[in-house]
Formats: sequence, structure tokens, C-alpha cells
Amino acid sequence: MQKFQRFLPFLNWFPMSGDTVKADLIAGITVALVLIPQSMAYAKLAGLPAYYGLYTAFLPVLIAALFGSSSQLSTGPVAVVSLLTAVSITQFAEIGSHEFISLAIMLAFLVGIFQLLLGIFRLGLITNFLSHPVIIGFTNAAALIIAFSQLSKILRISMSHSEYFLVDIWNVIMQIGNTHIPTLIFGLIAFAIIWLLKNNYPKMPAILIAVTITIIISWLINFQAMGGEIIGKIPEGLPSFSIPNFNTIILEEIIISAMVIALIGFMEAISIAKTMAIKTKQHIDPNQELIGQGLANIIGSFTQAYPASGSFSRSAVNLNTGAKTGMSSVYTAIIIMITLLFLTPLLYHLPKSVLAAVIMIAVFGLINFTTIKHIWKNSKLDGIIAIVTFIVTISSAPHLEKGILLGFGLAIILYFYRIYCKLLMI
Repeated sequence: MQKFQRFLPFLNWFPMSGDTVKADLIAGITVALVLIPQSMAYAKLAGLPAYYGLYTAFLPVLIAALFGSSSQLSTGPVAVVSLLTAVSITQFAEIGSHEFISLAIMLAFLVGIFQLLLGIFRLGLITNFLSHPVIIGFTNAAALIIAFSQLSKILRISMSHSEYFLVDIWNVIMQIGNTHIPTLIFGLIAFAIIWLLKNNYPKMPAILIAVTITIIISWLINFQAMGGEIIGKIPEGLPSFSIPNFNTIILEEIIISAMVIALIGFMEAISIAKTMAIKTKQHIDPNQELIGQGLANIIGSFTQAYPASGSFSRSAVNLNTGAKTGMSSVYTAIIIMITLLFLTPLLYHLPKSVLAAVIMIAVFGLINFTTIKHIWKNSKLDGIIAIVTFIVTISSAPHLEKGILLGFGLAIILYFYRIYCKLLMI
């Protein structure tokens, strides 16, 4: 039985008490209420139609829960991986085009393969060699890039896509006089609702309430007729099952991006899982988590999902609302399935600037310069690596891989330098 439980960790959920079933159901529904609007927002960040976020919030959530080792980890679309997905393939296809979508799905498959192989060959310990300062520097930079990338959508100003992200942002600022006021107002309304509810009524689904209110207002005033951009028609029904379309020419070009996303995505997932395990006293197996994340991305790619990972915010919601087992994520997937089958017409009038506001609020929580300050105090060399990674990632955007690859290179040099210093002391 133990051998089966090792390969099929969901067997550990059973038998369940009535209290556990109830707790998981409440947690699963609560996470779904956050995930529905968040997944659509992150899909837009990835350069995809909003409903691809819902596709990524369906099977990957279920598979990661069944085959991962963490009972509370909530998998699905996340901000940093969505951004990395977009920047990895924008040079090969126009954002939102059929080819772009195909490449995003192919990328999910490749990411999953890398993660699955790492798990099968029990290389989960690789996380011990991935430098914490590099991850902190990169995450802070990526969060700022994500936040500023949504500025054009909040203002409804066209944003160019040049070689340098900072130039694109400057061009948006120069056009600020062309702001579409109704679009800005909807974004500010969403900001206000989410901020007020999170600070005064933290148990309420702030994002869902903001989305619901703005959809109703958008419908009542016919926001689209005023020149506002809305989500529009979302295909009803579950995503079709199909083999990812492989472009062998581009495959060689994005293989490095797939490896970077696989590692960054896993680092996010395992750090969340380990943080929650401190509170729940649960044993986390990095290799099993790699297998779970890998299978989630591979199987997800067959149902039109783009790369997924563990979410900080949704995992916290899952834990704080009482989730006991991974069954909570199964319930979440069921709610997403019901949404895809019956509820998508209700999202037609959702303003795109509201999704931009959702993204900006989500990534504000990833910005933490205090951590960089602590790293600097503990070790000047580690601090330099974090700062260099941050600066290079910002300045080289949208080519984010330059920042993280340089950071890892410096971390490896520092690692061997420290070994060399220890040998000299012997």
C-alpha cells in the first residue's frame, strides 16, 4: 500500500471524516472564487485570450493536487510564469494570434517534460543550488515589470513592443493625455473595491465582488459603446482535447525559455509548499512535487492550457479557509468546470482594465525590497547578486532570461569562490 501511496499520493487523503470533507469543500469553493477572475487576468498578461486562463485553471489544478505532495498548494495561472510565457514567444508570433496560442501550449508541454524528468530522476534537490538572492532579485524585477505593463491597459493607451521595455513604458507616459477616462474609472473602481474589502473584510472574495460590480455597471451603461474594451464572447464548454502543435523550427529557440520557466515555476511552487508545511507539519517531497507540477503542465497542454505553477495568494486562501487535503483543489476544478460549461456568458461585459487592476494588485504583494536589504546585511556578495539580477532583469526586459541566467552564473561563481576560500583555510 505504501508503494501505491508513493506514486499516487492522493491515496493518503482517505479515509476522510465529515469535518475534513466540509473544510475542503469550503476552501475549494473560496479558492475558485478568487481563481476565476485571476486566471483570466493572468491569461491576458501572457498575451492570450482571457478564457485560456480558465482552461489553465481547470485540469492543471486537478492533476497537480492528485500527484503533488502538498495538500494545500493551489496550482494554476500565476503572474511571473504568465509574464515569462509572453516574453518567451512574442518574438516568434503576434500576441493573441493562433500561432502565439499554439506556441504557448507547446511551451506548457516542454515545461512539464522538464519538470517531470527532474522528478523521475529525483533531482528535486536542485532547488538547494538555486540561489535565493537570484530568485528574490528576479521576482522583484518581474513584479515591477508586470505592474507597469498593465499601465497601458488601465489608461487604454496603445503600447509599443520594442527591444526595451523601459522605452515602451516611457512612450506610454508620453501619451498620458490620450487616457480613455471611462476605462481609467473602471480600473480605479476595481482598485478601490479590492483594497477596501481586503483591508476591512479580508474573508470576503474581494476580486470576485469587484469583477461582479464592474460587469453590472459596464452592462448598464453600455461601456463598450463608449469605446471601452471588454472581454467579449468566451467560448462555452470545456476545452477540446488535442495534441499540442509542435513547431520544430521554433522548438530549438524556446527550449532555454522552457527550462527557465520550469525552474522558476517549480521554485515558486516548492517554496510555497514548504512555507505552508511549517504550519501544517506536513512532509513535502520535492521530487513528488516536480512530478505533480510536470504532469499538470503536460496534461494541461493537451487541453489548451499554458504553463502553470503554484500560487502564493491562492495557496494562502486555501490554507486559511481550512483546507485539509488536496481534495479542496478537486472541488476548485469542479467549480471551474461548471463555470466553463454554463457561466461564461456572464463575463461578456467585464472591462479589460478591471483585469489589469487585478494583476497590479496581485503583483504588489511580490514586491519586497526589505528582503534584498536583509540579504545585503547578511552578505554583501549575496546582496550584490540580488541587486545585479534585479537591475539586469529590469534593463534587459522583455528579455527576462538575461537577468536570471546572469544571476545564476554569478551565484555559481560565488559558490565555488566560497569553497575555494574554505579550502585555503584548511
